[in-house]
Amino acid sequence: MSSRWLDTPLAYLKGIGPLRAEALAGDLGLRTFGDLLAHYPYRYIDRSVVLRIRELQPGPAEVQVRGLLTGVQTVGSGPKRRLTARLVDGPDELELVWFKGLRWVEKGLPVGEEVVVFGRVNAFKNGLNIAHPEVERAASRPAAAAGLTPMYSSTERLGSMQLHSRGLAAKIDALLEDPARDRSDWMPESLRETQKWPRREVAVHSMHHPESPQALAAARNRLAFEELFLDQLLFAYQRLQQGRGRAGHRFASVGTHLTKFYEEILPFPLTEAQKRVVREIRRDMGSGGAMNRLVQGDVGSGKTLVAFMAMLLAVDNGFQAALMAPTEILAQQHARSLEIWAEPLGLRVALLTGSVKGSARKQLLADLADGSLHLLVGTHALIEDPVVFHNLGLAVVDEQHRFGVAQRARLLAKNRPAPHMLVMTATPIPRTLAMSLYGDLEQSVIDELPPGRKPIQTLHRTDANRLALWSFLKKEIALGRQVYMVYPLIEESEKLDYKDLMDGYESVCRDFPQPEYQVSIVHGRMRPEDKEWEMGRFARGETHIMVATTVIEVGVNVPNASVMVIENAERFGLSQLHQLRGRVGRGAEQSYCVLMTSSKLSDDAVTRIETMVRTNDGFEIADVDLQLRGPGDLMGTRQSGVMEYKLANLVHDGPLVEWARRAAARIVDEDSQLEQPEHAALRARFSDYARGRMVWGRIA
Repeated sequence: MSSRWLDTPLAYLKGIGPLRAEALAGDLGLRTFGDLLAHYPYRYIDRSVVLRIRELQPGPAEVQVRGLLTGVQTVGSGPKRRLTARLVDGPDELELVWFKGLRWVEKGLPVGEEVVVFGRVNAFKNGLNIAHPEVERAASRPAAAAGLTPMYSSTERLGSMQLHSRGLAAKIDALLEDPARDRSDWMPESLRETQKWPRREVAVHSMHHPESPQALAAARNRLAFEELFLDQLLFAYQRLQQGRGRAGHRFASVGTHLTKFYEEILPFPLTEAQKRVVREIRRDMGSGGAMNRLVQGDVGSGKTLVAFMAMLLAVDNGFQAALMAPTEILAQQHARSLEIWAEPLGLRVALLTGSVKGSARKQLLADLADGSLHLLVGTHALIEDPVVFHNLGLAVVDEQHRFGVAQRARLLAKNRPAPHMLVMTATPIPRTLAMSLYGDLEQSVIDELPPGRKPIQTLHRTDANRLALWSFLKKEIALGRQVYMVYPLIEESEKLDYKDLMDGYESVCRDFPQPEYQVSIVHGRMRPEDKEWEMGRFARGETHIMVATTVIEVGVNVPNASVMVIENAERFGLSQLHQLRGRVGRGAEQSYCVLMTSSKLSDDAVTRIETMVRTNDGFEIADVDLQLRGPGDLMGTRQSGVMEYKLANLVHDGPLVEWARRAAARIVDEDSQLEQPEHAALRARFSDYARGRMVWGRIA
């Protein structure tokens, strides 16, 4: 379709004008012909079934009923003023009522004629009525009304302007019939023919006037695919630019540090999944292009070990490496792990956070700048201007979803050419969502846990089981184990949550009294040094129970802790429950996660709890979470608009996403500048799309 025609302001469409155009823009974000044409129906009504009044029953379904329209009158006054009419079918009558736009509605009612009324039937007093029904002359019903009729989202204000569903349908039909409408198709014919999809012109028409459910499905899939395909084509070009298109440090040799670590120091054999990911990282870092790789791995799958081996590869090639974590607690945890592995190799590891000040900070920065410091672990402090590396070759970002794109970019700017980038997450992301959120990154998955780990047993209990739970905890403590007890912390009700936490702490202290039991407490209001002291006591085994908020979701590694009790578990999301559960099960003993809830749960809460009890597989849990919450809520943000699709659904369109990614990669590999004749229309469409994302100049 001609972009010039599609970009025509709606004010120029007959029957719209400036006032209605402003309302359409404000209420629905529709500004151009193209916007309105892509305002697809949110559902379709099968209007082949027309009921008699005596067959009606009140309920949520919208129905059609036929009869004679009579008795139109306005009743009441002020806020109670309304328009009523009677639909008559022999001895049976049905009341119709309108509360808004009375003058407009009354003007359009064909009184005394046979009509078909569409709406939801309600029980009212001793009879039935339909509020704000659609009314059509029976004699003039279009043929399409006998099949699937489109229903368009609208607003009360637009409805008062006759731009309700039916009014919008008329305007969309005017666009579909416009002789100036361009009927070209930018999708390469080879792609379209592979799936036997209709041309774009036909697909758009079928979305608004489907001839059959099969035609509707084909049209919807074709148009959903093109939304996904444009994003995946953009990602394919970004990968091209970051890889072959952007020079990186070539780490060609595997030196003494990595070899010695692998052969002599590695505490346990790598899993096959870890070996696969290490090979993928080595291939990237030896290619001469800049690595941009996302490593997903469930809690305890060994991502940090893989990252350390990548850091050793950087050191063996004369470079430094850095690891950035979102919290000071997690950064400290990583620094301790890396120090244990690096010390036998004679490598220096340092920790840089906001707490490192004065002469210690000054010396650290000096060692970093002269190259005597090999590995640096830290928080956002790593990207501050005074932090200057001697030669940064690899930047590792952990729990990457907690950092913004700009923060990662500042870390990359610490060297030229930019260092290789490895981002890690212990929050499993469904494959289709990962391809849309992080399509510019190559992706690796560590989908295997180290051998010998016993699966965590997850149990669901209510307050009625509290005494039995206390007895179980005392038995575990008697065996020398330790316990986490976690309370929710939700910003909107921080005071209430703090009270819940303190009430819980006092209850635990009463039921687990000193000196037999020692109890720690950790929460977000504590000073960092107090928090670290309490966590240190628990890690050293000096306390038996840690009562905490979700501050311990990441960064606490206590292999002796065997029980995780999550209070008010129904208030947590699935991903957070899974992360919390991962704090136990790190030792050789059997570990448990106990989900404490109230006895009354919502349907979604029941699904979350049942899922946690059924499986320990983080990727299966992530799939359920995606279905429950949707992609925007799941990731906490809509990044770069990649999920703002009109038709594509990342929950259900996994095959379309995968095919879009493969098709985009193939086209970029075979014709990177889209110069082949078959790609001419695609190039024009994609250049407009990419220019809107301000990247086409860097691509072409």
